[in-house]
Amino acid sequence: MAPKKLLPDAFTLSLLGTVALASILPVHGPFVASFNLLTNIAVGLLFFLHGAKLSREAIVAGATHWRLHITVLLSTFAVFPLVGLLLKPIMSPLVTAQLYTGVLFLCTLPSTVPSSIAFTSIARGNVSAAVCSASASSLLGIFITPALVGLLLTNNSGSGVSPWHTVWNIVLQLLVPFIAGQLLRPVIGTWVDRNKSTLKFVDQGSILLVVYGAFSEALMEGLWHRIPLAALAGVLVVCTVILCTSLLITILASRCLRFNREDQITIVFCGSKKSLAAGIPMANVIFSASSVGAVVLPLMLFHQIQLMVCSALAQRWASRWKDNERQSLREVV
Repeated sequence: MAPKKLLPDAFTLSLLGTVALASILPVHGPFVASFNLLTNIAVGLLFFLHGAKLSREAIVAGATHWRLHITVLLSTFAVFPLVGLLLKPIMSPLVTAQLYTGVLFLCTLPSTVPSSIAFTSIARGNVSAAVCSASASSLLGIFITPALVGLLLTNNSGSGVSPWHTVWNIVLQLLVPFIAGQLLRPVIGTWVDRNKSTLKFVDQGSILLVVYGAFSEALMEGLWHRIPLAALAGVLVVCTVILCTSLLITILASRCLRFNREDQITIVFCGSKKSLAAGIPMANVIFSASSVGAVVLPLMLFHQIQLMVCSALAQRWASRWKDNERQSLREVV
């Protein structure tokens, strides 16, 4: 893998810069209420645009591939949480209680849509099925994630979780704007599709606002005094282990279930990813303000690790596909 592939992407650098800025100049005092209102509006706009961008044709094109979708959903919402729970004896000594809460929250999140599709395309997988599967995961996660958080974290001390109560808040803040965007797609869909590169700043900007607010609150609560450096290193190890475990499980499961090569690629990339774009706004709704900063730290680290590892994997599979294609051409000639 080329050295530049190991470097953080621009958005990850922006996240790190936002954390640093919040540590130096946190929002506080009379500005908090106004900033929280701005953040809620930005998150609502984010999910509104996600609804407007989701193509119904793409959903129909991949919706009939039910075996693949069930496999991806089971990996995302069943295998990941089980891995998080089963590895607790190993993970708990490495991280603090709040960081372990963040790890379990990470395990409950839906798959990420853009990078799952992009890596599937690079590796020559089933792109239409990836669009449908990742989109379905993102939508279902609005309901499944808070339910899983309730099951996994209700008794976890210091989690600040009130998941059953916050399902209604998630519906209002995330699902309602999403449905509104989907209903208005016939009116604004063409404009949204034409301006995707510009609108990504709304996606990223809303996430940066949530991160800035979360870490401002965390700083006021003394986050960096509560999390030792060894625990941060432990989170890196934990996130790497969880990602490698999920990749191994999806690869073996897709082969044992006798999916073809294209579908195997789709299952691996859609079933092993977790969404930063959905996770940070959800954490902002589900958890108390004082705990959001620590909870989203594992997700931010997992995001960068999954991008680097899956990028290398996609390029390797793409190279292997090209080599096989050249070999086939030689045999024909």
